Amino acid sequence: MTALTLSTAGAATLRADAVVVGVAKGAKGPVLAPGAEAVDQAFDGKLATVLETLGASGGEGEVTKLPAPDGLRAPVVLAVGLGSEPEEGDAYGTEALRRAAGTAARALSGSRKAAFALPIEEAEDAAAIAEGALLGAYAFTAYQENGKGAKKPLAEVALLGAKPRDKAFKAAAERALALTEEINRARDLINTPPNDLTPEAFAAIAAAAGKEHGLKVQVLDEKALLKGGFGGILGVGQGSQNPPRLVKLSYTHAKDAKHLALVGKGITYDSGGISLKPAGHNETMKCDMSGAAAVFAAVVAAARLGLAVNVTGWLALAENMPSGSATRPGDVLRMYSGKTVEVLNTDAEGRLVLADALTKASEEKPDAIVDVATLTGAMVLALGNRTFGIMANDDGFRTALHETAEEAGEASWPMPLPADLRKGMDSPTADIANMGERMGGGLVAGLFLKEFVGEGITWAHLDIAGPAYHEGAPYGYTPKGGTGSSVRTLVRLAERTAAGDLG
Repeated sequence: MTALTLSTAGAATLRADAVVVGVAKGAKGPVLAPGAEAVDQAFDGKLATVLETLGASGGEGEVTKLPAPDGLRAPVVLAVGLGSEPEEGDAYGTEALRRAAGTAARALSGSRKAAFALPIEEAEDAAAIAEGALLGAYAFTAYQENGKGAKKPLAEVALLGAKPRDKAFKAAAERALALTEEINRARDLINTPPNDLTPEAFAAIAAAAGKEHGLKVQVLDEKALLKGGFGGILGVGQGSQNPPRLVKLSYTHAKDAKHLALVGKGITYDSGGISLKPAGHNETMKCDMSGAAAVFAAVVAAARLGLAVNVTGWLALAENMPSGSATRPGDVLRMYSGKTVEVLNTDAEGRLVLADALTKASEEKPDAIVDVATLTGAMVLALGNRTFGIMANDDGFRTALHETAEEAGEASWPMPLPADLRKGMDSPTADIANMGERMGGGLVAGLFLKEFVGEGITWAHLDIAGPAYHEGAPYGYTPKGGTGSSVRTLVRLAERTAAGDLG
């Protein structure tokens, strides 16, 4: 786990394995960012020239390492690209700082300590750099013998230019540490092989974390689910030898606080069931529990931060497997709500477990419900691999969530719920089918979920199928594998709710 410190030392005097400075893309070549003055002085004011000679441009994600000259206690200088230089009078954006810090931290894996001398004007700048560095330093090595094949993550991040005795800076650092530790916990869960992360194992991990952080935890096993009539969760999980679970995590601040309910899809492995996924589409399906991981992380983060809001997390956990006992296309399931669903495709299983959890969450009459799921390939086709979609039964809430994601530094886009698509889910046998029109499939899934939200409850659905699991090369603070997508958005939503920003 990477440590974080706020240092009053200068870039030239702090003992570290490397000092990180920012370089931007200027009109006439690379331009040093604020924070690099002491390092530039050690280069006799010629650091930008040296970087340009080495081919650096200041482009986003660019890394240039060079030996430090006399005058610096760190032996290495790492210049990281911030992208285009801001207009005169403007500051560097927090997301640019976050990505640069992540890039630098990953480039310094194997190092014991790095001093980050990036531009800091306000506490939010320090928070962004801390978040980026702590997320960028992440590595999943649990299954590599003695860590073979990967360097250890950067052990310590020292932020220069921050103010350790300033309450705002101190709070920003504490928030960044708690938030990133929970995001990295979610990443660990997503990256864990499905033979180890079964629904029962996930529930046990959630229960242990709940005990550690003062959360109330309730776990419904297969017997309790059967007794309660959770036909959606049971229908998805009945083909597996690993039975399903429904986990409730409750963080309570005060009786008069607003109540936010979060619901996460937790398919610990999705083979597609009888509607089996073809080769090439099932190798990464351990990530189909990313929504539940995000909800779990967000609830724990809210507790660690002591937010003045009540947050309940619902983790709908199941493994979708084909077998003689699996749900078949054409079967009809009676859901927890009492509605019946004709299953036309067993690979549209996420909406079935979410439907039961949404109905259960609605019984507590929360002020708002947000569900999170790697739900549809259609959303990936619509928005790509880095942006999640937002649907809601209230346009104002959808807009607020979009703004919240932007504040948190996560790419999202508001999507509609066209009423005309609902007819495609009409079933001659049941109340509704789990499939509708192929075109607009992500929106169809949202319309299905809407059917199971309690009357009068504000609700939103985040389809994180694109950004939840990154199969390409790492970039910025985003690693290969599980990303922890939407955790920052959910935590920021809880903070805004606590502050009364959302009514």
